[in-house]
Amino acid sequence: LCKYTVTDPHIESFLVPISGTSVYFLQTSPEYAMKRLLAAGSGPIYQITKSFRVGESGHHHNPEFTMLEWYRHGFNLHDLMDEIDLLLQCTLQTQPSEKISYEALFLNYLNINPLTTPLDALKKLIVESAIHVDTKNLDHDTCLQILLSHLIEPKLGVEKPLFLYDFPPSQAALSKIRYDKNPVAERFELYINGSEIANGFHELTDSNEQYKRFEKNQMARKENNQFVPDIDDYFIDALQAGLPNCSGVAVGIDRLLMQCAKANHIQDVVSFPFARA
Repeated sequence: LCKYTVTDPHIESFLVPISGTSVYFLQTSPEYAMKRLLAAGSGPIYQITKSFRVGESGHHHNPEFTMLEWYRHGFNLHDLMDEIDLLLQCTLQTQPSEKISYEALFLNYLNINPLTTPLDALKKLIVESAIHVDTKNLDHDTCLQILLSHLIEPKLGVEKPLFLYDFPPSQAALSKIRYDKNPVAERFELYINGSEIANGFHELTDSNEQYKRFEKNQMARKENNQFVPDIDDYFIDALQAGLPNCSGVAVGIDRLLMQCAKANHIQDVVSFPFARA
């Protein structure tokens, strides 16, 4: 249970009434708590724990799921990807993984640069690809996600695990932005057989920048008529105290087990799926 929860517009939290008028939240991930420990001097840490998200139910989603999360001091994005690759080779006996940047992936598959292509061109490509969604109110990131999920993701990590890295800066979340010719967010996603297995960041340590991102999230939630949670002051205080330079990753254990068992549905690898919980 947590006093605060995430502001991300794409994640909804379970509210738990506590002592009358107080409301706490089930954690959507252990990220904020673990970063508070890192800022307090814990050193490199890991955790295997339950996480909870409202509305996440399907072949690859369950509202209650198991997550492996860890953080490594002094690691950049590629150091952490290399460590995960070794873990996969040991546990799943996979081939050594490959890596590709978000920009190169879209250029290879769709012949567009996702960092510079205008919104109208993305909407046009969605329509031309016969993806049946209303594009009228879609923003740039949503268009990219639609193209990625419909046209590219199913082909990723089929022969060997694939790390997709250096995302558009608007998708930075809690990661650092690197200011190259085209700025990129220092984050990655891991794919195996078309399924996203892990999400990692070169962690943002600037408390002022993180607070601004949280405020932007709150504005987006308000515009979407979503519940608007307060910003986690404990987490911001920890960043102000000093989060060490580190990279971290969250791995979906249930999805990893699906790969081990060659299962097509998450209910095949959890004891009590949501429909029978």
